[in-house]
Amino acid sequence: MSDTKDKLIVLGVCGSIAAHRAVDLCSLLVKGGAEVSVVMTSDAQKFVTPLPFKTMSRRPVVTNLYDEEEGWRPAHTRLADEAALLLIAPATANVLAKLAHGQADDALTCLALALRGEARLLLAPAMNDRMWRHPATEANMALLRERGAECIGPAEGMLACGHEGVGRLWEIEAIADRALQMTGLAG
Repeated sequence: MSDTKDKLIVLGVCGSIAAHRAVDLCSLLVKGGAEVSVVMTSDAQKFVTPLPFKTMSRRPVVTNLYDEEEGWRPAHTRLADEAALLLIAPATANVLAKLAHGQADDALTCLALALRGEARLLLAPAMNDRMWRHPATEANMALLRERGAECIGPAEGMLACGHEGVGRLWEIEAIADRALQMTGLAG
């Protein structure tokens, strides 16, 4: 495995009000010594544009299953081969359900399905408290954990929807620390 493969973190960003916090998360990962490639869902782009991620990561941002910015290989399969870690932050209920059931209809979910066996998956959920506590989401998370995914968060507090409860994106410093630990870049 090359040095890049040892430290490449693919940051998946989903459509949540917390998507803007992923820009700072990307910056923290780069400062921690990781190579970071960002894959954004179309819903994520409703909250934040690819430009800040491109600037922070110094790499192209994948926003579409058919993005072909580097070479002949599809970006999602190339990144799946190279990643040491797929970090999805924020992870929405929708993407958790897709991952749990093997649905691959965009660049992020196709990448997740194509991920190498030794690559790890770290999920940082963010959603409405009732969505987080829904039996379907709980079952999806149980299935993902059974398959080896790790979950960090969500946190309790005031949510963007006005509810108080569990569903906030975990603190980005803690997410970054865990991701860097999982890739061997931090102790």
